[in-house]
Amino acid sequence: MTIVKPFKGLRPPKAIAAELSCLPYDVMNRREASEMAKGKEHSLLHITRAEIDCPPDVDIHSETVYQKSAQNYRKFKQEGWLVQDEEPRYYIYAQTMNGHTQYGIVGCAACSDYEDGIIKKHELTRPDKEEDRMVHIRTNNANLEPVFFSYKAVPEIDAIVENIVENQKPEYDFTSEEDGFGHHFWVVRDAETNQKLEKLFATKVPCTYVADGHHRTAAAARVGIEKKANNPHHTGNEEYNFFMAVHFPDNQLQIIDYNRVVKDLNGLSEKAFLEELTKVFDVSETGSQVYKPTQLHEFSMYLDGKWYKLKAKEGTFDDQDPIGVLDVSILSHHVLDNILGIKDLRTSKRIDFVGGIRGLKELQDRVDSGEMKVAFALYPVSMQQLINIADTGNIMPPKTTWFEPKLRSGLVIHEL
Repeated sequence: MTIVKPFKGLRPPKAIAAELSCLPYDVMNRREASEMAKGKEHSLLHITRAEIDCPPDVDIHSETVYQKSAQNYRKFKQEGWLVQDEEPRYYIYAQTMNGHTQYGIVGCAACSDYEDGIIKKHELTRPDKEEDRMVHIRTNNANLEPVFFSYKAVPEIDAIVENIVENQKPEYDFTSEEDGFGHHFWVVRDAETNQKLEKLFATKVPCTYVADGHHRTAAAARVGIEKKANNPHHTGNEEYNFFMAVHFPDNQLQIIDYNRVVKDLNGLSEKAFLEELTKVFDVSETGSQVYKPTQLHEFSMYLDGKWYKLKAKEGTFDDQDPIGVLDVSILSHHVLDNILGIKDLRTSKRIDFVGGIRGLKELQDRVDSGEMKVAFALYPVSMQQLINIADTGNIMPPKTTWFEPKLRSGLVIHEL
């Protein structure tokens, strides 16, 4: 079963929580991070993206940047901008987007669960990105940013969360200026409630799933395993054996679409390209207005000023195959590979990916500008599809899932 334990979180005072919290390090570039932190001395970006406090010509993966991160982290603690709780606790972190609120439990996952496959993943990771986060964790000796986990909903856990939310005032409650989403945070102070939650995870939750943050998860687990190997007096109870994650029940999460834009038609004319598509799809023109897919195996396409509906024909997918049933697999195999000649989505410079949070108008604009030739919008993957893939040990194709809202970093930190 799953280990999810309470911990002595390091947290900001209420007065600066909104300013200190920030988006995850990997959803912005250096310029954007600098702009987001402008005029905000309390922003955690001074730690998670410390290159903003270094000369502009410094490599973001240089030792200079990592040491600046550690220096800023020490300053935050010395100034009282981050203060550690006296007792191990769970925390509840809720996010509100477009009227929908999802409630997660912040607790420490076990590195051994990651090693043993109890924490399940659905994406491959890149060694260079893992190494970057490992150095960051080692340098600060802390998990500064949470990872985004899910688990199959447990009514008893839901009831505890609901009781706290209804009867206890949030510790932090604000709307982030970057995205307009609501963020709400409770501290679980009652010792008996903390014990109940720990027991419920240990007895009712057989496994957890990495929803977002595969690189941070791998890096955190590897640092813990590394510290274990280097400690001749290792007991298994040290804080380095655990890393911070927000655990959301699966029935509260929403995955949004992750779409594709392509620079060219691989030498084909628009007419010839459409003819090739009819071999795989039922193709119908929908007009100049944005068209959004409404069901599984339905796609929308924008080409030459027009939107089209593409419906995958029978025999082009396998509903019994957890990977083959995915719309991203259908598009990748039949269109991107077979027709457009894009063999490797990870390395091809002819394709780009657009998170659904930007809207389908973004796809149209990029084609109309001449930057791209054609755009494809996909129906979102479901949580059940993600779970099926993780449970069968499969890996999703690149850029398949997009979770919103992103977790804010800095509401609580786990020290190793």
